[in-house]
Amino acid sequence: MQRTLYSLIGYLLLPIMVLRLLLKSLKTPVYRHKIKQRLGFIGQISSPTIWVHCVSVGEFRAAIILIDQLAKHYPKYQILITTTTPTGNQAVQNHYKNKFLHCYFPFDLPLIVEHYISQINLKICILLETEIWANLIHTLYKKNIPTFLVNARLSQRSFTKYQKFAPKLTQQTLNKLSLIATQNHNSLKHFIALGANKNKVINTGNIKFDQNIKVNKTTSKTLKTMIGNRKVVVFASTHRDEEKQIIRAYLSQKPRIDALLVIVPRHPQRFGEVYKLAQKHAINIEKRSTNKIVKNCTILLGDSMGEMMAYFDIADIVFMGGSLSNNGGHNVLEPAALSKPILFGENMFNFIEISKDLLNHQAAIQVGGASALFAEISTLLNNKQKAQTLGKNANRYFQSKQGAVNSLIKQIGVFL
Repeated sequence: MQRTLYSLIGYLLLPIMVLRLLLKSLKTPVYRHKIKQRLGFIGQISSPTIWVHCVSVGEFRAAIILIDQLAKHYPKYQILITTTTPTGNQAVQNHYKNKFLHCYFPFDLPLIVEHYISQINLKICILLETEIWANLIHTLYKKNIPTFLVNARLSQRSFTKYQKFAPKLTQQTLNKLSLIATQNHNSLKHFIALGANKNKVINTGNIKFDQNIKVNKTTSKTLKTMIGNRKVVVFASTHRDEEKQIIRAYLSQKPRIDALLVIVPRHPQRFGEVYKLAQKHAINIEKRSTNKIVKNCTILLGDSMGEMMAYFDIADIVFMGGSLSNNGGHNVLEPAALSKPILFGENMFNFIEISKDLLNHQAAIQVGGASALFAEISTLLNNKQKAQTLGKNANRYFQSKQGAVNSLIKQIGVFL
């Protein structure tokens, strides 16, 4: 696929994408603001600017330590943070308030991208993880603006898709980047295999290991007051159908599980769906947002934003969602940093190296399905020493992999 064809398809789809946002804005007015910015209208930014793009909450949380270091090393530069989702937007606002600029990311179409960039006194653009946008990167390259893809990852699945559907466009786009800093060796090999210049690809490691893990102890205390002295199993970032598997497996092994199940769906719009699912199975479920004491409750629904670290803090065991479904798993490093025993399913293709490392260091347990998951939960609930050993090993592994952000700051310094 050529970039011209890619752009033509984008222009044809643009009315549909805008209409979709307009329809969403009927229920969620914030989407109206999103439309304007995604079409390229953000207002003039005259100060020299470092642009950091994170898709949503997960990428933003990982980027915080990098953003903080950029602000420390380059205080004369304005920092612009972009996201594509309202939850990402909210996460940026909650964390930084008005300290940095925040906008929505533009649609990747030539006219829109050109107008977007023309309003920014841009000195460098830093894209997170898998944000390979052909028109944006081409426009920045044409304007001689350094562009980094950092904490870059490319799973086998994504590699195969790029290779199959757009090998030439992908190669051209990758070679317009100033630097590709990968988070692991597998991704490095994948980028080079897609045609990226070897001299532009380095493995700096995963910045998620450098996260300054902070727990809001006030929130943790509130949660502890709600649950009392009960043991807690947290099911974090679960997806559709995973909750069904979890509830069915729990009901089949209920006598063996003496703990409160805390389910935190990945997407906020699914809170109500999960609540109704538990009720359908006649399970006593309570919402965290009610702040009620949950002594006789079976499931606590984590229907709150920005409290995941507090959930991990109070957990005796953590299961990471997206791994029983086919979503590739989610970030297991936060519970690892807090020395929690970690469980995950077979589908961890977004974190292949990390999940393998954790298993090799006896720092996590991988299960073949929901029934096996609850068998392991039962074992860990009754074997405190094994649970503690898993948690300690996870924390030791987490600390051993730190240093990626310092490497990136040095690389960025060359261009600034």
